[in-house]
Amino acid sequence: MTGPRRVLVVGADAAGMGAAHQALRTAARRGEELAVTALDAGSHTSYSACGIPYWMAGDVGSGDDLVARTAEEHRKAGIDLRLHTEVVAADLAARTVTTAAGDVLEYDDLVVATGAPAVVPDWALRPDGTSYDGVGVVKTLDDGAAWVRSFARVGPGAHVVVVGAGYVGVEVAEAALDQGFAVTVLTRTRGMGMLEDEMSERVNSGLVDAGVELVLGAEVTGLELDGDRVTGVRWAGGSREADLVVVAIGVRPATDFLAGSGLEMTDEGALRPDPHGRVADHVWAAGDCCEVRRRIDDQWVFRPLGTHAAKHARALGDSLAGGDLSFGGMVDTSITRFSAGGVHLEIARTGLSRSDAETAGLDPVALVTDGTTAAGYMPEAEPIAIWVMADRATRRLLGVQVVGGHGAGKRIDTAAAVLWAGGSVDDLAWMDLSYAPPFATTWEVLQIAARRVAERL
Repeated sequence: MTGPRRVLVVGADAAGMGAAHQALRTAARRGEELAVTALDAGSHTSYSACGIPYWMAGDVGSGDDLVARTAEEHRKAGIDLRLHTEVVAADLAARTVTTAAGDVLEYDDLVVATGAPAVVPDWALRPDGTSYDGVGVVKTLDDGAAWVRSFARVGPGAHVVVVGAGYVGVEVAEAALDQGFAVTVLTRTRGMGMLEDEMSERVNSGLVDAGVELVLGAEVTGLELDGDRVTGVRWAGGSREADLVVVAIGVRPATDFLAGSGLEMTDEGALRPDPHGRVADHVWAAGDCCEVRRRIDDQWVFRPLGTHAAKHARALGDSLAGGDLSFGGMVDTSITRFSAGGVHLEIARTGLSRSDAETAGLDPVALVTDGTTAAGYMPEAEPIAIWVMADRATRRLLGVQVVGGHGAGKRIDTAAAVLWAGGSVDDLAWMDLSYAPPFATTWEVLQIAARRVAERL
């Protein structure tokens, strides 16, 4: 091969552009040259999708504030970035991809970072596949801009129905309440179903206390329409008028263009890259189109989070350019909040669920402990509930979940550190943590929770 090695990146958000920049840095350090081309079907690069609900709420001034690096900044760094360019097929043997416009591009190394678009059920779509007026998802900056316009159009007092009560659903409910809307949240199971029942119940109660109408066990069957504009939502056993309907039922890897390529994928279309980001010879992948290895039980799980995308992208870019960085997996840590209607809840989890532990053949012991985020006599003190689970035989810490007021959520990081190190519930109970009355009780409530579980082993 003559000339620089050709790296073709498909997907220009966090994982794709993170990998591209790291590859260029590592190559420069090693005295090598890469020619990096990045393709994206959309119109934006390197933005925080996680910040979109806060833009909708009015906490963020504009979509530009959510952009970490503009297209022009990527190009100034030496990346040939081409937006509005959809890749529809890949020939791994020939090392080419084909775009929707019919262009065929050659590469030496292919990086798949196509992300995971929001799932849109059939009932939310017109016959031509487009969304009805007033119905949509929360995934891209274009989605965010559309919701900001819709919120302004309907005005305070309108009724917003949110379908789905996971992280995005809860965050959008907060945004809608902040904008003065009546809010109904519909979920097929229960609110924040990734939590244990006794913890999700606390979140559900908080939503209701804030004024949300929460309907559990609601399987949406269709929409009420006035022409092409939504006026209501139907589910088995009920219906509700709606000015706007936000669909937040999950995402799916965008890997259809790899069909027939020979790459191994899960039934849902996710890739499983090695710790360096490699999925096959000259093919790499990172980000929301991938599963991630959970270290605790050595299982692959689909967890589309920016934290994983950023780390795997850095390892991928370095390895592609001849370095040796690797991504060591994760322990399933995540966090969000619901803060509206006089209610503030911080919601966090790390590690396994009870069902995960049982599936792994472990003997879990779990307990919920209630306490306060600061010394009870301090004005900062707010309620906190902590669920801790450990293995009876080995005393190994398996999982922790937190629901509480201001200052509760980031306590999850202490538990995540113990899980990362493979530590025991005793390690969590006895490790040296900070104390002062405005921040914690003398026995930190997280450690009290761990100690109570340890006493039951």
